[in-house]
Amino acid sequence: MSKITWKPGTFLYPLPAVMVSCGTMEKSNIITVAWTGILNTNPATVYISVRPTRYSYNLIKESGEFVINLTTKNLVRATDWCGVKSGAKVDKFKEMNLHKEKAKFVKCPMIKESPVSIECRVRDIQELGSHHMFIADVLAINADDKYIDEKGAFDISKCDLIAYSNGHYYSLGKKLGKFGFSVQKKRKK
Repeated sequence: MSKITWKPGTFLYPLPAVMVSCGTMEKSNIITVAWTGILNTNPATVYISVRPTRYSYNLIKESGEFVINLTTKNLVRATDWCGVKSGAKVDKFKEMNLHKEKAKFVKCPMIKESPVSIECRVRDIQELGSHHMFIADVLAINADDKYIDEKGAFDISKCDLIAYSNGHYYSLGKKLGKFGFSVQKKRKK
């Protein structure tokens, strides 16, 4: 096996493709983001990176709030469409037939069709170059009850979540293991 070296770039794939809702219930927008992730467990801290030229950038900067909405196979068209159209020119909720749902801690709406909506409050903005990173505290996680199993746990395998990789969207496959399975003691039969 031989590796080829390329110039530095963004090649840490796959990434979650999420729809970030921002603004207010009356004046809202959705931006598709793949530069997102977890920064810390306690306190729960996440980030999204957004180009300052994007319409949503100022909505988030001014309000200091946003909602990360996980996306599914059924939402892949809306996810892509909301990433290529400008909210300055179109109402993305209306055009994609998405429904606003009132959040508990932030003024921007959640996307009702998303299986998980994460309410976030901006703690800091890091200007990194092409993108600025909004570092945010997680205020609440809202999960659709149809994905909660009989034990009260969220069953992510039922969601048909999608990921983004090198310009393409992919559905996530089957579970291959769980955290710690490689060192778990085998049961005697």
